[in-house]
Amino acid sequence: MKQKKNDDQKNKAEDLEEILDDAIDQTQREKQEESSEQSEATQEEITEEERLKEELEKEKDKFLRLFAEFENYKRRTGRERIELFKTANQEVLESMLPILDDFDRALNEIKKAGENDLFKGVELISDKLRKTLKDKGLEQMKVKQGDSFDSDLHEAVSRIPAPDKKLKGKIVDVIEKGYILGDKIIRYPKVVTGN
Repeated sequence: MKQKKNDDQKNKAEDLEEILDDAIDQTQREKQEESSEQSEATQEEITEEERLKEELEKEKDKFLRLFAEFENYKRRTGRERIELFKTANQEVLESMLPILDDFDRALNEIKKAGENDLFKGVELISDKLRKTLKDKGLEQMKVKQGDSFDSDLHEAVSRIPAPDKKLKGKIVDVIEKGYILGDKIIRYPKVVTGN
C-alpha cells in the first residue's frame, strides 16, 4: 500500500508538474504573442509616421515650387507692365515723327531764306514739341557723318563712292533721323554709306 501511495503521489506530482509546464508554456506563448503584437503595432506606428513625414515633405516641395512659380509670374508681369507703360503711346509718337521731319525741313528752308524772326518762332514751336515728346520717352538717335555703319542700328538707303577715304564703310549722310522710345528703336535712321 505504501508503494501505491508513493506511486499515486508520484503520479500526482508528475501531473502537477505537467500542469505547471503547460501553464508556463501558455504564459510564455501569451507573452510572445503580446510582444509580437506590440512590435507590429510599434512598427505600424513607425511606418505610419514615416509615411506622414514623406507626405509632409512632398507637400512642402509642392508649396515651394508653387510659391517660386508665383514669384516668377509676378516679376514677369511686372516687367511686362513697365514695358507696356513705356511703349503705350508708341503709335501716337510714331505718327508724330513725320511732323518732326516737317519742322526740320521748314527750319532749313526758313534759314536759307534769311527770315530770322520767322525762324525763331518756328524753332520755338519745334523745340516745345520735341521737349514734350522727350518727356513722353521719345529720344532722337545721335547719328552723324563719319560714324561707323551698324546694320542693327541703321538702315542703309544707298551706297555711294566715299568722298573721302576716312568715310569708306562709314555713314556719309543722314537722310532721315531715327528715334528711340524707352529702349526700343521705333524708327531706324536712314543713312547713305560710303564704298
